Amino acid sequence: MRSQDILEAVEEEGRPWLKEGGQMEMASQMHLKPQIHSSDCEIMVEVIDVSARAAAIEYAIRDVVVPAVELEKQGHEIIRMNVGDPLAFDGLPTPKHMISAYKDALDNQKNGYGPSYGIPELREAIAVSETKKGWACEMDDVYVTHGVTEALQIIFASFLEPGDKVLAPGPHYPPYMAYPQMYGATTVEYRLDPNDGWRIDLEDIKSKMDESVRLLVLINPNNPTGNVASVEEIDSLIHIAEQWPKCTIIADEIYDGLDFTNKFVSVASRSNKVPVLALNGVSKVYFAPGWRIGYMAWHDPSGKLGLVRDGVERLLRSRLCASTPAQFGYLAGLTDDTDWLKGHRSRIKERLDYCINRISEIEGLECEAPGGAFYLFVRISNDKLSSDDKNFVLRLLEEKHVLVVHGSGFSPEYGHGHFRMVCLPPIEILDEAFNRISDFLGG
Repeated sequence: MRSQDILEAVEEEGRPWLKEGGQMEMASQMHLKPQIHSSDCEIMVEVIDVSARAAAIEYAIRDVVVPAVELEKQGHEIIRMNVGDPLAFDGLPTPKHMISAYKDALDNQKNGYGPSYGIPELREAIAVSETKKGWACEMDDVYVTHGVTEALQIIFASFLEPGDKVLAPGPHYPPYMAYPQMYGATTVEYRLDPNDGWRIDLEDIKSKMDESVRLLVLINPNNPTGNVASVEEIDSLIHIAEQWPKCTIIADEIYDGLDFTNKFVSVASRSNKVPVLALNGVSKVYFAPGWRIGYMAWHDPSGKLGLVRDGVERLLRSRLCASTPAQFGYLAGLTDDTDWLKGHRSRIKERLDYCINRISEIEGLECEAPGGAFYLFVRISNDKLSSDDKNFVLRLLEEKHVLVVHGSGFSPEYGHGHFRMVCLPPIEILDEAFNRISDFLGG
């Protein structure tokens, strides 16, 4: 069965099943599963409908794994460059002192429920870390979550009503598109300029702001492009938000420690009027994504968010708490020496530079050098191939067994004709991946 067929089956309304011989059959309009035959019975099963909320959710980064797994079952070795998980590759381990702190918590029976907003020691350490970035953060401003993704879910649930809008960069991390629709809201994308290093198109933001925009998102450094916003861009974005009293800024800064330009600036440190929700966590800079610990730090200089914070705290209490031992592991990362990060950053930069160099040698591909994070957002400059970036990705997977993510999965409008690749594998694996990509493009 072709990779395209498998992925399309996942995306279809309803759910497919595979019959003998690999032929795909879908439920009828009456939602009846095809007959199941045996030697002595014939059964017709009525299918239970999925909710519209769940059926509408797409997550391109992991959706492409479905056909990859099928190929692996057939014995093919896939070079996976789709998920930003440093632990999937050699040379980027979780720091030993963080693992020791996690183990110590387990050994000392710190395995019970923790406070719903996070253990006090970690909240205080996060507040100190955020204050060092240039704004006065207190422990009570910090809420610990199951990763940044849960923080987003809670924020959207607390801020959004039907008809509201989220204004997010295009391209962006997929949950910014997926989750608001669960609350009847809409995500509108503002343009990042692909011809200017994916800088923010401030005029486009101005043209799309109105009273229904409750949340204005900045991902900095950006996923998937790697652009690092300048202080001038941040100040301009804040100035735009100031014109709309109901607007709050989400500053997704999960990659802040992987800024190779040395120009990263905390959004909260620049705002003296507009509320800013700073998001960060253990996954990317502290190399422990499986621990699922993130946080949101609330900067509310005008005191606008009291009612919303009450809603957030209600939701946090209702879901109990984040992992207690994992919080102690993150605490060690924030409070102990961070010299180890220099080696990790150096290895990531070396791998990024290698990827940029290899892409420059392949006719039909182009990319901007990222300022941060560990991705490349690659333009497919071959017109025949760029018209359908999803098909490009699936063909590359099926024919050369290299897994990347279609750019339209990060933005149907602004990501079209691109693909995102993770540059974390060791050089020898990257070398093989690019050899296959070059061969795929006829090079």
